[in-house]
Amino acid sequence: MPISVLIVDDSSFFRTRIRGLINSHPELNVIGEATNGREAVDKTVRLKPDVVTMDYEMPLMDGISAVREIMAKQPTPILMFSSLTQAGARVTLDALDAGAVDFLPKSYEDVGGGPNALKRALCEKILAMAGQARRHRVPVSTLSRPAPAPPARPSARKRYTQRFDLVMLGTSTGGPVALQKILTQIPANFPAPILMIQHMPGTFTGAFADRLNRQCPLSIREAKDGDALRPGEALLGPGGMQMMLNGKGRIKIFEGDERLNYKPSVDVTFGSAVKYYGAHVLAVVLTGMGADGREGARLIKQSNGVVWAQESSTCVIDGMPSAIVKANLADEIIPLSDVARRLVEVLT
Repeated sequence: MPISVLIVDDSSFFRTRIRGLINSHPELNVIGEATNGREAVDKTVRLKPDVVTMDYEMPLMDGISAVREIMAKQPTPILMFSSLTQAGARVTLDALDAGAVDFLPKSYEDVGGGPNALKRALCEKILAMAGQARRHRVPVSTLSRPAPAPPARPSARKRYTQRFDLVMLGTSTGGPVALQKILTQIPANFPAPILMIQHMPGTFTGAFADRLNRQCPLSIREAKDGDALRPGEALLGPGGMQMMLNGKGRIKIFEGDERLNYKPSVDVTFGSAVKYYGAHVLAVVLTGMGADGREGARLIKQSNGVVWAQESSTCVIDGMPSAIVKANLADEIIPLSDVARRLVEVLT
């Protein structure tokens, strides 16, 4: 049975183009369109689509208000379209807080010109969002803000003999909410520096780091080339760039190879830490599409470091953590609600 999609946008041009991209995929079917937030809520309740694509700026009711009302009345995976500006970043982060699952940059040039890359990204995200909800048969409201899950098996809880001098968190889809949930529970006197690798456009990561810094006890900022790592501080890799260790306690930010799918790449950052930290690395792979982080985690394990994976049912998309588990690289499989407590327990 095809995955049904409701398109919400006040631009008839954009609705037409997006409908064409979605309907060209054999597993997807557009079952309706809405031109404002109020109509979006009404049609979501009536049509019960598997996924909703949502614009922000619309008459009668904006996209964020519509997301909140949909999540209250008919919880449904929502994919936001957002502009690649700092204002767009703030709006997108607000939408994710309100319950949207993921976002895509809104570019009329991409939609009207050569839409192959957009079609691939759009269809992949819709399929993944609908598939996760169907696999776990959980309310969609728990995707963007995962509900507490039972603790990991007691046998999976380990005691580690080495000290940890660096913690790294790698994530993609669902990562902003997951990182917020973890970092708000980490105390300011946390004894190790934290590196965060989140798949996100370059115009978004600065705004995201600023938001986390306001919310969390830790000092949090976007990483810059030459930064030193300090306990009690968390650095977020800038979007559109690669972040790696260039010496013990020192960060290098660079453009990287265009052949790499992700900027920043979890694999790049994870792998670069091995040379300088060896067994004293603790890496956590969180919610996200694809398998970024698996090869970097493999290098960490070969150097006797430790790798954790987020438990599947607490992920927005479980591709990245599941890749770790299937490769037998996970020392522990931990529900999102338990990651911060476990980090504090192991490092303090």
